[in-house]
Amino acid sequence: MTISSSLNAGVAGLAANANRLATISDNIANSSTYGYKRVEADFQSLVLSDSGRSYTAGGVQTVTQRLIDQSGSLVSTANPTDLAVRGRGMLPVTPASEVRAGTSDPEMLLATTGSFRVDEQGYLSTSTGMILMGWPAALDGSIPPFSRDTSDGLEPVQFSLNLIGDPTTSIDTRLNLPATDTAAGSSGDPYNLSVEYFDNLGTSQSLSMTFTPTVAATGSSNEWTLVMTDSASGGAVVGEYVLTFDDSRTSGGTIASVTTVSGGTYDPASGDMVVAADGGPITVNIGAVGDTQGLSQLSDSFAPISINKDGSTVGNMTSVEVDETGNVFARFDSGVTKRIYQIPLVDLPNPNGLEALDQQTYRPSKESGAFFLWDSGEGPTGDIKSFSREESTTDVAAELTSMIQTQRAYSSNAKLIQTVDEMLQETTNIKR
Repeated sequence: MTISSSLNAGVAGLAANANRLATISDNIANSSTYGYKRVEADFQSLVLSDSGRSYTAGGVQTVTQRLIDQSGSLVSTANPTDLAVRGRGMLPVTPASEVRAGTSDPEMLLATTGSFRVDEQGYLSTSTGMILMGWPAALDGSIPPFSRDTSDGLEPVQFSLNLIGDPTTSIDTRLNLPATDTAAGSSGDPYNLSVEYFDNLGTSQSLSMTFTPTVAATGSSNEWTLVMTDSASGGAVVGEYVLTFDDSRTSGGTIASVTTVSGGTYDPASGDMVVAADGGPITVNIGAVGDTQGLSQLSDSFAPISINKDGSTVGNMTSVEVDETGNVFARFDSGVTKRIYQIPLVDLPNPNGLEALDQQTYRPSKESGAFFLWDSGEGPTGDIKSFSREESTTDVAAELTSMIQTQRAYSSNAKLIQTVDEMLQETTNIKR
């Protein structure tokens, strides 16, 4: 019956506008919530079959959708591990409850922003209990290859709160040997250079280099003997080499050849030689053949120019930083900065199909499509911005305008029901 369908349509209108008001209420309530994505209610008409002689009202229904692909404005903060995604992509996080329960494969959830801080167990987590996830770096700071279509390689980001040492693995030397000391009549006195390095326990050791000139009977020999000893090995010789320098017009003073007497073999292309120190091998670079940046033999003075080496003494972690490419660095009071993790950005074909959860987190679903892990700033993704939070996507002015429209629509549907009620009352009065 047409009049009954009008009543039903009015009731459906009340329910639809009540749903819309609920989404508006949620949006306004979360207008200051970082990372909140507004919800939108879409109205869809219901059309029943029309006989042509009378019309039956079908009414209306609502479909709600969270607009996850919308991005809010970024605001600056004072915390270096306040993170926000600038552009497409989401941060991988996991519930702290699963990690602390010892779950071997914690669930990967997604978020677009978060205020992360190092907690008492060293995890980079939020106050709401979400821990950031990333790919762990190798001991040398490199990131091993991981599968990009699965979260199996991701781990909760955790830092060691204890002391940490960084052993020395390479030493680059630049110094000048006096050319006059290999000439006939020279004293042949050696020159000594001690280079500090750090062993596997962070203890200071020294690698001593002794340069002894070969004095020529006539003219100049342009030859030196380099002997390296290791204090950690009780002063034992770890390498001995005979260095010959070029005296030509074009390459005068550069290394012409190196003969290995003992220790690691000299590489003429790179200038490297590996010496077996007590705590492990150390690569010593003295310059390639013909290279002007390594050892030289010029003039009449012994002049150490620069000694560059890695490694450091034991230090405490002082701060954590995340760069735009997602690399997580730990800084120590010893002056060392180490890359510990790399945070990927997760991209999906349909972000709006994600399942929304509490705390502005989302779970991949069938509707969102299969995810892929990208390096920040590569592919379709944006980059990671530190010292930043993403604001709510709610526009309060627009929501208040929609609230007024919803209120008027609700009142109109209520008036429709009142009118139908009066018409039914008139119908009832006919019998009287």
